[in-house]
Amino acid sequence: MKIITLNAWGGKLREPIFDFFKKYEHDTDVFCLQEVFHQGTTSLETFKEANMNLFGDIGHILTDFQGYYHPTQTDEEGLAIFVKKTIQVVDSGDVFVFRWRDAMENGNSKTLGRNLQYVSIIQDEKKYLICNFHGLWTGAGKTDTDDRIKQSINITNFLNERKESHKIVLGDFNLRPDTESVKLIEAGMRNLVTEYGIITTRSSMCTRAEIADYVLVSPNIEVKTFQVLPEEVSDHLALCVEI
Repeated sequence: MKIITLNAWGGKLREPIFDFFKKYEHDTDVFCLQEVFHQGTTSLETFKEANMNLFGDIGHILTDFQGYYHPTQTDEEGLAIFVKKTIQVVDSGDVFVFRWRDAMENGNSKTLGRNLQYVSIIQDEKKYLICNFHGLWTGAGKTDTDDRIKQSINITNFLNERKESHKIVLGDFNLRPDTESVKLIEAGMRNLVTEYGIITTRSSMCTRAEIADYVLVSPNIEVKTFQVLPEEVSDHLALCVEI
């Protein structure tokens, strides 16, 4: 099973990101995406160039996939998972790990709620929990804050409550690898970004070479390959894991 995670950057680069999905749709089983709009509008200047119908446009390309969308804010970005229709999905949904849905105050994205989207699937007679996450943005770097610590504790509590034998958490955490916030989530998990010595998960559209995106897997998952994909379709690079 091959899984790709990507912060889609609101689909600002329309044709390049569409070409990306056309290239990888045939040998990918699950796409997990952050910063996705669905029939939306935006009050944030940073998303003025975004594709407000990105979820639907990707769905028109990924016709062999079932799409799942969970917003953080009615008129703002959300999370999307596309699962190949040949895979059995037994459960899907989201839980809020920071604030709540529609929590944003006065257009301030620092008050935006943060949710953890998930699908529970059966593959090769094993039950997998795949969690898609876009972490709290503070505007002041990717270091620990009280809110980020609480956010990580909420994620860990959710993972511990789930009964699936194989668990995966991935996405744009908005955190540095050396933070306590990351360490809390990766407790009992393999952090593939640090394990494989990844230097950056940001494209040349970002002025900082940094790690913000992660794939964490439970120790009982055999990883066949893990890589940062080269296509620059966002200010983040996509991560691809095959298990």
